[in-house]
Amino acid sequence: MSEHPPRCANIVGLGLIGGSIAKALTARGWLVSATDRDPGRVSRAHQLGLIASVGLVPDAYVTFVAVPVLAVAETVSDALAKTTGFVTDVASVKGGVAQAIDDPRFVGGHPMAGSEQDGLDGADADMFEGTVWVLTPTPSTSDAAFAGVASVASELGAEVVVLGPSRHDDVVAVVSHVPHLVAATLMNLADQRAEEHTALLRLAAGGFRDMTRVAAGHPAIWLDICDQNRDAIVGVLDGLLVQLGVMRSVVADGQRDDLERILASARHARTNLPSRVTNAELMAEVRVPIPDRPGAAAEVFSLAADLSVNIADFEVFHSAEGGRGVLIAVIDASQSELFRGGLLARGFRPSVRALG
Repeated sequence: MSEHPPRCANIVGLGLIGGSIAKALTARGWLVSATDRDPGRVSRAHQLGLIASVGLVPDAYVTFVAVPVLAVAETVSDALAKTTGFVTDVASVKGGVAQAIDDPRFVGGHPMAGSEQDGLDGADADMFEGTVWVLTPTPSTSDAAFAGVASVASELGAEVVVLGPSRHDDVVAVVSHVPHLVAATLMNLADQRAEEHTALLRLAAGGFRDMTRVAAGHPAIWLDICDQNRDAIVGVLDGLLVQLGVMRSVVADGQRDDLERILASARHARTNLPSRVTNAELMAEVRVPIPDRPGAAAEVFSLAADLSVNIADFEVFHSAEGGRGVLIAVIDASQSELFRGGLLARGFRPSVRALG
């Protein structure tokens, strides 16, 4: 990719996420060009200094497709035809585009970030700091495309996690799609009760506001999400209904011991959510020579996700020997042997060095 300007990017779609990517890249010295179906939005982005030019730069290093879910596959195909660099998208459903696109320059993506605000008014250059950016490579995705897009996501402050497209859709149904639908349902329930109890919404503070904040998001995008990820969402809703039935029975029957057990289990799970490791003295560097087979770099990240190993930082560079590459990952030192064993089992030859 040496013939491509290394810090030049295209954005297709200047909504909240596209606008935030444009703002974040521009703040870091990238030259950003953009298009949108609304010419006024592009003009405003240019006036605000979020982008340097209008249109698609044919040889841009990377093109981000940030359009509604139903338009992603067609827009990605168009971007691949009009540019020669890498292409990625930001949609929260990956199955459809993975089936439609088999170009080695494409890797699906999903930054797990957002805001209840809409469009350019909500654009935030720091939106991706400390968040997870999921990449969903397929067997056709080249290592160069994966490493290139992953490095940009990392530069924006995100932690890169790799999942297969279908697994991504199943997981995101649990952690994003159904929580939004639950928040909307709870908000509507409170609103209906407010007609009977005028003080209810005035008392809705603290945890209630935190839990229902996502319900303030724009409803239009959720129509397409629910259509495209219907099976996974319905499956999670079925599981939620079962768990709510259990909770109802426990509360209705006054089963204090069972209720305490359920609440304690949830508390333990919540307090043990993974976090990024930042203390360099507790870190280890893992060097992984990348063998000459498609998708090898993505496989390393996929293994990390399977083993719940957090990759705090990484770099991919080419070796002088036979054009192969080396992936250098920085991880929690306590996870280094687990990660090393997993890599060995998959045919890699890693070396580990403590940084402390």
